Amino acid sequence: MKTLGKLVLAGLVVFALLQAVRPSIPEKPVTAEIEAPAQVKQVLAKDCYSCHSDQRRLSWFDQIVPGYWLVRHDILTAREHLNFSTLGAKPAAAQKATLYEAVNMVQLGAMPLPQFLKLHPDARVTAEELATLKTYLAPWTPALRPIANAPPDREVTARVSLTAVAPEFKGLPFDPNFESWKPLSTTDRGDNNTFRFILGNDVAVKAAQTGSISPWPDGARFAKVTWQQEAGADGLVHAGKFVQVELMVKNALQYKDSEGWGWGRWRGLDLKPYGKDAHFVNECTGCHQPLRGNDYVYTMPMTAAQAGKNEVVNNAAAALPAGMPYQPLDWGAITMFVDPQTHTTATLYGNDVAMHASQARRSYPRGTVLALVTWAQREDPHWFGARIPDRPLSVELVELSGEQPGYRRFAGHGLAANESNSVAAQRTKFVLGLAPASLP
Repeated sequence: MKTLGKLVLAGLVVFALLQAVRPSIPEKPVTAEIEAPAQVKQVLAKDCYSCHSDQRRLSWFDQIVPGYWLVRHDILTAREHLNFSTLGAKPAAAQKATLYEAVNMVQLGAMPLPQFLKLHPDARVTAEELATLKTYLAPWTPALRPIANAPPDREVTARVSLTAVAPEFKGLPFDPNFESWKPLSTTDRGDNNTFRFILGNDVAVKAAQTGSISPWPDGARFAKVTWQQEAGADGLVHAGKFVQVELMVKNALQYKDSEGWGWGRWRGLDLKPYGKDAHFVNECTGCHQPLRGNDYVYTMPMTAAQAGKNEVVNNAAAALPAGMPYQPLDWGAITMFVDPQTHTTATLYGNDVAMHASQARRSYPRGTVLALVTWAQREDPHWFGARIPDRPLSVELVELSGEQPGYRRFAGHGLAANESNSVAAQRTKFVLGLAPASLP
């Protein structure tokens, strides 16, 4: 018992001495608080400011070493990623973009940190508080807003050579072949008024087609290509100015320090690498952290394959009849648009002949087959402020094989062939007149 008593006493002495090892948690006055209504700030102050501000808010038990060390690390890391005490210094669009990310972190259960909530239950975001934030953000307002964090216009006198694009700061090389990859899905982003094609290389496409995406195999590559939305005179919203292309490259061993993926982003028509140094990758991994159960991938590929979990693949959008003359979802994508009145989204696909002409900026030659696929839209379960394709509503085929273009339409229940030719000429002209989304 004497030995046990000495050990307990020694432990208490060590514990007491450790309390003196207490590096500071800097506390500063608010310099530029986020610009938002009072009720929004109230939610943020209650649920986020403990870690994501320059205010020091520690409970008594947070002060005890060694727990204090963990709390300090979490706070400093959180401030580095998002600091509401200084966020107001950024443009209003950037502030809203940051709030969208915060809302999605809450919605997906990543924030506040589950371990933090166990000891600080008052920081839990209630359904009413989350609704307050979503109402304030209000995506898809009638007027198109400027894209958040849009790169400044740069004078580009000639088309950039894709083979000469500089690698990202962390070393990921640009892949000049991304334009030939096949589309896995599209996204309509109401939070920043952009459209996105999510393209995959052959490895990624095969994995999606077989449902082998948990995890995605080494060698899979994604390109997320972004355009600013542009309101057209026809009442539709089209893909306008090219914004950026982002790459994700899977190699579990090579990129083990960044969740098994290489990350890159190149902005503007001159494809300038994003960020100031290699630390930009922390933005990528931090944003994708809530989807770690899906191998850090937000996209739900359109595929008929089963993946074993809900909301991992988009089976509904891939439900085109097997008996159709063509399967356009296996082709390349040329452009997309959204009808805000009917809440539908459409993508123009092309066969190899059409894609070669589109990428070379030439008129479609004989042998071209175009397919305009229209879907109903639904909310993206992985990102508040985004919509993705749901069930297909129609497929329109335009073929250039003779003197006059051929037109066929499949719509209604089961996407049955529609033999009516009353609008064939008008729709053929519309399809052929859709300008390809601009690329570098």
